[in-house]
Amino acid sequence: MLYLNEQAIKQAVSMSEVTDSIDLAYQTYEAKQYHMPTRMRVPHGVNDFLLMPCVTREVIGTKFVAVHPKNINTPVIQGLVTLNDAKTGTPIAMLNGTVLTGMRTGAIGGSAVRHLSRPEVANLALIGTGAQGFYQALAACAERDIKHIHLFNRSKARMIDFVDQLQKELGEHIKISIHHSAADAVEKSEVVITATTSRHPVLPDDEALLKGKLLIGVGSFRPDMREFPHAVYRLIDNVYVDSTDAIQESGDIAQPLEQKWLHPSQVISFSKVVTGVQAIDREKTILFKSTGMGLFDAVAAYHIYQKAQQKNLGTSLTL
Repeated sequence: MLYLNEQAIKQAVSMSEVTDSIDLAYQTYEAKQYHMPTRMRVPHGVNDFLLMPCVTREVIGTKFVAVHPKNINTPVIQGLVTLNDAKTGTPIAMLNGTVLTGMRTGAIGGSAVRHLSRPEVANLALIGTGAQGFYQALAACAERDIKHIHLFNRSKARMIDFVDQLQKELGEHIKISIHHSAADAVEKSEVVITATTSRHPVLPDDEALLKGKLLIGVGSFRPDMREFPHAVYRLIDNVYVDSTDAIQESGDIAQPLEQKWLHPSQVISFSKVVTGVQAIDREKTILFKSTGMGLFDAVAAYHIYQKAQQKNLGTSLTL
């Protein structure tokens, strides 16, 4: 069995390659070539433990993840991903689930940027500057020639470190600015990514401000969490979801449906966009909402495992 730590995973693949694996997962999802039970969630106060198994033609992928939103000095999301050969059941790999989750969730946003944004977009607003926000920025910049990243976070404590790390990763040719409000960051951007665990909308309830933008939400994964205001649902034709589980799991879908701001027929699987079934007008306001699913982890982890084998990376373990 091959063990892949953070360093090995990052040496094995680029962010753009992880986004390629996410697109492959969407194709698998649309073709229904997988078996994935609903994730098991064990809440404990504000914390969650999630178990996410998925079987594809090649592997059985299982992710164990703990979400502790109040963590300050350790990652909010921590976990482990295991891979078994689908034919024999033999364990073949174990991966750092914290890094894999960050990269694959970043790549989910990257895929939305790839398929939904206008090719010429140059300004990105990022609301939420935790680990998820970091990978969202990396993935977006891998898909478009972003010139300027506009940041807003309700807590300012770690903003300087976040900017330093992001600048080091992206290079000095991309300008990064800290804003005093979400409205300021959004006003200057064509693409807006929210990556928070907020229970209340983090964007202003202002149609004029949000009109014509690509809005990507990756933060809310429980019915009591919501990042988008009512104005968003007055502007969109449809909302694109990475998995239909988002209808029950995210307050950004469940609450608007309950309030009749959104009709069930407007909730469209993003796999239909990736596979060309659903046409997109990129000039309109577009909303993409992700809650993640085990299929992403299984496909991305298997891709990373294959690349690591080719590059002779990782540590061989004997069970």
